[in-house]
Amino acid sequence: MQHGKYRFIVGFLAAPLGLYALFVVWPFIQSIYYSFTDWTGLSPEFKMVGFDNYKRMFHDDIFWKSLQHSLLFALVLPLVTLSLALFFAFMINVGGRRRRGGPVVSGVRGSSFYKIVYFFPQVLSIAIVSLLFAFAYNPDSGAINSLLRGIGLDNVQPLWLGDPSLALWCVMAVLVWSTVGFFVVLFSAGMASIPAELYEAALLDGASRSTTFFRITLPLLWDTVQSGWVYMGILALGAESFAVVQIMTTGPGGPDYSTTVMVLYVYQKAFRDGQAAYATTIGVALLVVTLAFAAIVMRLGRRERLEY
Repeated sequence: MQHGKYRFIVGFLAAPLGLYALFVVWPFIQSIYYSFTDWTGLSPEFKMVGFDNYKRMFHDDIFWKSLQHSLLFALVLPLVTLSLALFFAFMINVGGRRRRGGPVVSGVRGSSFYKIVYFFPQVLSIAIVSLLFAFAYNPDSGAINSLLRGIGLDNVQPLWLGDPSLALWCVMAVLVWSTVGFFVVLFSAGMASIPAELYEAALLDGASRSTTFFRITLPLLWDTVQSGWVYMGILALGAESFAVVQIMTTGPGGPDYSTTVMVLYVYQKAFRDGQAAYATTIGVALLVVTLAFAAIVMRLGRRERLEY
């Protein structure tokens, strides 16, 4: 049975590994190479400039602003999104009261309906979500300020996306709203696989809901939470944050660079300013930040695996 085993494995892995190397690894290598040139992205001609782009990046105030905003996204968004998703998933699957003649452990009434409601934003494109919230945040005719006026708060009319101190938080709120449903479904699937006998034993011993969550649910879901944390952090550093900032904010990235994130700055330098080499330099920095984020989360979240 061992005869030809390795050739069989290599035969199956060759095609996917080749595609991964061609479309993922090779573009990264090209980006690192072009970061040492003066390539504009519009001409096939370029020359090597050494570390000039990196020196420029370290003295670029907008880059440091975008890095600060991206790090804030990577720290705040996973924490808020996963906390809400864990709470909602726990209430949907375990948080209900015991009903006469029903199972000892169950979710709140209408839990199936809540799953659909929470997952609904995932059905919508992030571009559509961004447009809807851009209209809602409009200070003159938007739904939020109109609601405030309707309840008599005429003096409370924030500019929302036009206020440098609020714009970034408004963008983050949209990302939380649009992604929390996915993790609710993910964590619900994980909780459904936890044996009900564990919850029943805890309830018979007089454990409260918070105790069962922190002593049973969270430890047994930890691997899923850790993977979700990394995934949400990558979304916050990458395409999701770019789409929302690009569509919703003035500039985009404004006002006064208050919502500029690294991935948006890469796009602007490459396609707006014709500085592809400098854009790839910022892209390399973004790659380092993303890898460091994933490594730190995996290292800090490492714990003994629990089985049931």
